[in-house]
Amino acid sequence: MSGGLPKALPSTGPHSLRDMPHPLAGSSSEEAVGGDSTPSPDLLMARSFGDKDLILPNGGTPAGTSSPASSSSLLNRLQLDDDMDGETRDLFVTVDDPKKHVCTMETYITYRITTKSTRVEFDLPEYSVRRRYQDFDWLRTKLEESQPTHLIPPLPEKFVVKGVVDRFSEEFVETRRKALDKFLKRITDHPVLSFNEHFNVFLTAKDLNAYKKQGMALLTRVGESVKHVTGGYKLRSRPLEFAAIGEYLDTFALKLGTIDRIAQRIIKEEIEYLVELREYGPVYSTWSALEGELAEPLEGVSACIGNCSTALEELTDDMTEDFLPVLREYILYSDSMKTVLKKRDQVQAEYEAKLEAVALRKEDRPKVPADVEKCQDRMECFNADLKADMERWQNSKRQDFRQLLMGMADKNIQYYEKCLVAWESIIPLLQEKQEAK
Repeated sequence: MSGGLPKALPSTGPHSLRDMPHPLAGSSSEEAVGGDSTPSPDLLMARSFGDKDLILPNGGTPAGTSSPASSSSLLNRLQLDDDMDGETRDLFVTVDDPKKHVCTMETYITYRITTKSTRVEFDLPEYSVRRRYQDFDWLRTKLEESQPTHLIPPLPEKFVVKGVVDRFSEEFVETRRKALDKFLKRITDHPVLSFNEHFNVFLTAKDLNAYKKQGMALLTRVGESVKHVTGGYKLRSRPLEFAAIGEYLDTFALKLGTIDRIAQRIIKEEIEYLVELREYGPVYSTWSALEGELAEPLEGVSACIGNCSTALEELTDDMTEDFLPVLREYILYSDSMKTVLKKRDQVQAEYEAKLEAVALRKEDRPKVPADVEKCQDRMECFNADLKADMERWQNSKRQDFRQLLMGMADKNIQYYEKCLVAWESIIPLLQEKQEAK
């Protein structure tokens, strides 16, 4: 994956997301955000998966130019493109230095969170705090409560393989550290979430427990009241644009889930094959002790199988550490987007319920109450936020899978090249024996 800083993806539409009024905390002076903007092509997806989203974009090698010498050189070019945007950023967050804490009641891991920023919201240019997994979970909950119209990045699952994986092993801790680092970087790149007060507290507060004890936020209570109002009202229908998003997310999650299951089976079979290879190679070595002229070729075969075993182990590790986590993250991402869609439906249901109540009044020309207009403004704001986040998510997804698939191709090429070199090394040994005869 990219070793540089993640690329900050720009917002879309005529309005900045930060300037949009919050749909659940608006005042009577709120202005409606433009509602029926033309959707981007990525929002009106085909119902079948894979028409363009997992295919390499057209921004590859232009016609008339030479292709890169190898997949590694193209991967480095992709990483360089990411790094070039780092100069325009004003907030950098990293997760590193995991440490194990053993207490009387529990054992847990903390991670160092280092923040560097030139924003006025931060009193100091640099902060360093330690956080555990449940602190990240608190942050995500607070972001969902205070920013209900936005897509909140997913956290890695607390127990990936419960009862099988040692959550204190170096491999598990490092995999989680990478996932937590990506979680914070995605928030950092967001033009609204990165300015959230709870995110600021998470990055800067030495003692986070004091903030955790605070009660439910006002916006959450307003959101609960929306659920109460719309609890008995059934949404008539989603607009076509959001219906298409919902159908795409269902298909996307289904396809990724299938790929994830098959990939795990492949890795399991590769591990089993690796065990067989490690038993298979030494047999040729012990056999060589019984032979004369065949001793050297047999030792060569044993060494060749050993080299192939090492290459296969590296490929399996790469698949486990780099490929599977991205699949799982985007499966969770689709669930998060579905949650935001349901919240949008609740706001629309509230608006429709209010409109219906006005229509039932026995008046020739019933005046639209202010609360109905206010609810409409909230719905339009919700739509604008959701569409902007969806487009940002699509851009991020294409870039992530572009790098992932390129990296996977590169690792497989390296694996087969190592196996080819290993087996070719035996040919001269056999030819020498034939010439001697």
